[in-house]
Amino acid sequence: MRILFAGDDWYGSNARSFADGFRRAGHDVTVVDTTAVTLPRRGTPAWWYAKATGRRWPADVAAAHRRIEEAAGTSRPDLLFCYTAVHLDQERLLSVPAARRVHYSADDVANPVNTTPAYLAAEAGWDAIVTTKAHNVSELQARGARRVVLVPCAYDPAWHRPVAPRSARRYAAGFVGNARPDRADLLTGLAREMGGRFYLAGNGWRRRPALRGSGATVRGPQYGTDLSAAIGAIGANLVLLNSDNRDTHTCRSYEVPAAGGLFVGPRTADHEALLADGREALLFDGPAELREIVARVEADPDAAARIAARGHAAITGGRNTYEDRAKEIVDALS
Repeated sequence: MRILFAGDDWYGSNARSFADGFRRAGHDVTVVDTTAVTLPRRGTPAWWYAKATGRRWPADVAAAHRRIEEAAGTSRPDLLFCYTAVHLDQERLLSVPAARRVHYSADDVANPVNTTPAYLAAEAGWDAIVTTKAHNVSELQARGARRVVLVPCAYDPAWHRPVAPRSARRYAAGFVGNARPDRADLLTGLAREMGGRFYLAGNGWRRRPALRGSGATVRGPQYGTDLSAAIGAIGANLVLLNSDNRDTHTCRSYEVPAAGGLFVGPRTADHEALLADGREALLFDGPAELREIVARVEADPDAAARIAARGHAAITGGRNTYEDRAKEIVDALS
């Protein structure tokens, strides 16, 4: 199948992993990078425009569409696959000559920050909407989506695999992910309690005043194999969810065990189905239980390592890569 893939093509992005997954599944893939539209560079006129209006810089949108249309004219795609293209011109996307046009969102499509009025008005025009959220299926159907395809998140074996940490320092516990209000109190509290035994990395953490003087290691975002190296230095790898997206699992649910890290996450139906609690992962119901788990991991690192190894085997031995998800989507469309 000839696939025209429109999505963010920067190193470590899930969109790049998905495009490569389609290629590994045997398809002829052409990628158009939409990063300039999706993530305008901080401090640029396009960034200020997005902050002020909620829309994207018109020149960047127009340039992305020119590249998509030129690529479609050359590759004559059977499938146009758009990874979170809500800020692009929906009419132009749905006019691209392709046998099928599919929109994918890894985030909750009922959360207003993940849609636009223009996208919602055009949603029923897509041949299929792909979502990772089980709760979105009935909601999309009620909104008039022609077809809804549910696939879980995934990991990329090119990046998410055991690699050597980049320093000799090791941490009892840690978290790699964006700063968010629903996780800030928990993580800043752990950082202050554990000091140098805690690792925290991701967008926004270094700007948190509460972390100053905590003694914890605080870094910026980690992508690709740098993410796996960070995971490898952490004893208890916290996998936290986004309440605004009503997450029941996330990409980290796959990436942490794939990288060989010990998965320590909230007890949800998705997590319980993915990994056996106590054998392949350690699940918790609240901050008190989480702190008990961290203390157990620190007291018995050998037992923790055995659980991490079984979790790694469970994820990598299953059908959990982006190639597997690409096959699931193509099968569902067929």
